[in-house]
Amino acid sequence: MDRLKELREKMAKLVTEARACLDEATSADEARAAELEHRHDAIMKDHDKLEADYRRAERLAEAEARAAERATAPDPRRPNGEDREASCAGSSETEITYREAFRDYFRAGGRLSEMEPESRDVLRRGESRDKEIRAQTAGTNAAGGFTVPTELHAQIIKTMLAFGPMYDPGITTELQTSGGNPIDLPTVDDTAVTAVAHTEGAALADTGAKDVVMGKKSLSAYVYDTEFVRFSMELAQDSLVAFETFLGNLLGERLGRIANEKLTIGAGATEPEGIVTGSQQGKVAATSSGILADELFDLQHSVNSAYRVGPNVGWMFNDTILALIRKLKDGQGNYLWQMGDVRTGSPSTLLGHSYRVNDSMSGIGVNNKVAVFGDFSKYYTRKVGGPVVGVMRERFWPDLGTAGFIRFDGLLADSAAVKHLAMAAV
Repeated sequence: MDRLKELREKMAKLVTEARACLDEATSADEARAAELEHRHDAIMKDHDKLEADYRRAERLAEAEARAAERATAPDPRRPNGEDREASCAGSSETEITYREAFRDYFRAGGRLSEMEPESRDVLRRGESRDKEIRAQTAGTNAAGGFTVPTELHAQIIKTMLAFGPMYDPGITTELQTSGGNPIDLPTVDDTAVTAVAHTEGAALADTGAKDVVMGKKSLSAYVYDTEFVRFSMELAQDSLVAFETFLGNLLGERLGRIANEKLTIGAGATEPEGIVTGSQQGKVAATSSGILADELFDLQHSVNSAYRVGPNVGWMFNDTILALIRKLKDGQGNYLWQMGDVRTGSPSTLLGHSYRVNDSMSGIGVNNKVAVFGDFSKYYTRKVGGPVVGVMRERFWPDLGTAGFIRFDGLLADSAAVKHLAMAAV
């Protein structure tokens, strides 16, 4: 905990130093101002690194606490503390888990004949004592294709969520389905329609002018895969634990990278419609080389006030745009960006709303859409099951290969709910 306190204090000190640089830059000559801005950027990079260190230290402390708790808890499969071999000899109730069998599979270099019969049986059934079913690749039981254990599958999903914000169900509205049949979503934008004054005794008008105009959008299920990652039998045998974690991170990043990209800037029609693609234009910047504070105010207020409330309302832009925004002030000299509090989980904010860094978005450039603001819950992400990851033995024998794929789609159901800032055309 002392480490966490130390990091918090260092982060607060860096923010103070960065703001002092920008304050001084406003009254300095051009050369000195450029020097101070460069110093500000360097300080904020140090701040971001400390913030990442803080989050890692926080996760480590939580993991250590969980590990300590597990260490003192009895193993439900071996309540008397006996080892696996001894317990297996005495009772079928202590059958090994799928994960243990999966590790035996790697240690044997993918050769089923060199595995213990019990491990081999668990892999072929695709289940453990508690009947936790594992989906297997079609027709590959005898051929040696097995899905990965739950822990690695969870690691891949965790990495995907960390890699890009658009796959996070806490940001958008997630539709989880078991099949990939199209899903129709009704759409309507009624924000410009009002009621009318009524005259006593007069009949209500029936002109059709106030009829609700409905639309429809459809969610499909596009498939993306990682291609195979091939690795040697020796690596599987000698570097099991570290390599398993490495694979989870690698495949998670590959799947997360494509998912976040398509859900951000996908063109629609033959692929997901990204949130930037589906958004309406809210403001055009005065130039193609920078952003003004007033332009962010204008973008924020281009979104109807009905969409500016709720937990999912916020900003999204890439990290280079965030670096520019951190230097902007309002008319009273107040910075638009405000540092959050990592102790309470309060995020940093921009004009009173939280933001998400999404490096699939564009940076400064002609016609680029560099920021979006609005209610992200109006963006629907459709996921067909979870990521599917499998291991192949026969195809690469004596080596092994693993690959993953995902099925998903996305669209902005209400385009009025999210609007973007575009850079000037010239």
